[in-house]
Formats: sequence, structure tokens, C-alpha cells
Amino acid sequence: MSQTTLAAPAKLNLTLDILGTRPDGYHEMEMVMQSVSLCDEVRLHLGFPGGIRAESGLRYLPNDRSNLAVAAALAFRRATGQSWQDLRISLTKRIPVCAGTAGGSSDAAAVLRGLNALTGAGLSPQELARLGAEVGSDVPYCVLGGTALARGRGELLSPLPDLPPCVFVLCKPRFSISTPALFRAWDKAKRHLRPDTQGVLAALAAGDLAALAQRMFNVFEAVLPPHQRRDIEGIKTTLLQAGALGAAMSGSGPTVFGLFSREELAQAAVHRLREDYSEVFLAHPLPAHAPGEGLV
Repeated sequence: MSQTTLAAPAKLNLTLDILGTRPDGYHEMEMVMQSVSLCDEVRLHLGFPGGIRAESGLRYLPNDRSNLAVAAALAFRRATGQSWQDLRISLTKRIPVCAGTAGGSSDAAAVLRGLNALTGAGLSPQELARLGAEVGSDVPYCVLGGTALARGRGELLSPLPDLPPCVFVLCKPRFSISTPALFRAWDKAKRHLRPDTQGVLAALAAGDLAALAQRMFNVFEAVLPPHQRRDIEGIKTTLLQAGALGAAMSGSGPTVFGLFSREELAQAAVHRLREDYSEVFLAHPLPAHAPGEGLV
């Protein structure tokens, strides 16, 4: 039996734009993504009797192939033609669930990276990312991590310069958001507010954190139901009043994040938000994953 433990970092959308609807029914996306130091822990026990299953201690998370981590393991075994039958995937969840921060996708990506190392399959990061696209739209990005521009369904990735030193504060409201409902609302909207993606790319190239933060935007914010939009806007206002350079919702939400240039301002924002919200986190940007990178 062999085992390894890996970090599965959360993902933030510095921008999220929808360019249109594709012939296959999916939406054409354009997003600037960033991995951060808020991480799940994924422990793989290859050869542990009991079949391929996940465990997390959260009763509402499935342990079969409907869990993206298990789906990733099955996809890896199929793609590499391996014959092992037993794998226990132990998940220590720290990333909020159903929060727009790719917790499940990052767990799946960690499984792909970990199995690649444990079995000596020798797949390149790009091959693992292509395999991840079979599991979920965010998995290819989570395989690679860092700062990246994502297009298509999220599987077409271009690395971008690392963010300048900064701090993120993440806050998840108490409600959940239906991703399909948001896409339907966007489809019905007569007017679309858009992020300045090219401005964000230029700010990254120049290392201009303030210019980047001022251009962060997520198109889903504009089509939220009014009661949800009020809560999202309230959190953004709190972050900005605490000194954030900019704030936005990540993914399909509801997690909101603020981008700070100073740690002490971010810490003060965390304390302020924790007066009203239970899931508030401080995190730092991470670079792209090194091949085979893990915790132990």
C-alpha cells in the first residue's frame, strides 16, 4: 500500500465573463483565475481495501463516483490502463462547499496529481489537465493552479504573471446559489455588464495591483436575485470600507472576496466580517503547482 497527501487550493475568479452560448449548449467563458492558500487536504491510500471511495466526515458529501474526487480516480485509471482496484480518498474539507471556490474540483485535481506520482504514470501537467476536463470544467485549471486566463468551458488555459504580494479575505454568506439558474438569468438579461478583462491582463503584466483590483468583476453578480444581491453587495461594501482595493464574487458564488495590499487591513476585515458570518478566511495567492507537488 502506498500513500501521499496533497494540498487542494481554493480558486478565485478575479474576473468572470460569458461571451455567448456555444452550439453544444455550454457557455463560452473568459475568466482570470487565481489559486489561494485556503486548501483542502487530500490523502490517498492506494491499495487500501474497500474499492474506490471517498471519506470526508461530512455526511452530505457523496463517497461514490458522484464525488468529483472519485470520478477523477476512475478517469485516471481508465486513461492510464491501470488495474488497481482499491483507493481510499480521505478529504479534510476547509474550503466552503458549494461556494464558487472550486473545492470539489480542486480535490479532483489533487487526486489526479497524486495518483500520477504514486503510480509513476508520468503524465505531464498538461495531460493531467486534459484528463481533468473529462471530470469537470474547473478541474483543468485546478490541476495547474497559479494565475491563469481560462477560456472555452474553462479548459483552455493560458498562464499569466503572478500577482504582486497581496492578501485575500473570503466570506461565504449563509445561502447557496444555483449555477444553472444563474446561467438562465444571464441568457434572459437584455443588457450585460462586463469585466475589463484586457485591463486586468495589462495590470498583471505591469504588476499594478490597484489597477487590477479596480477591474475585478463577475457577470453573475448583475443577474442575482435581489435578496442575494443585497447580501453580496453588503459584504463587498464591508470589505471596501475595511481597505480592500477591490471586491467581487467568485464563480457562481456566493463567496465574496476582497483584495488587500496590507495584511493588517485584511486581518481587521476578517474580524469585522466574523461578527456576522461564520465562514470568513484570510488567504494568500499561490503560484502554479510544481509537478508532483504535495504536502508530504
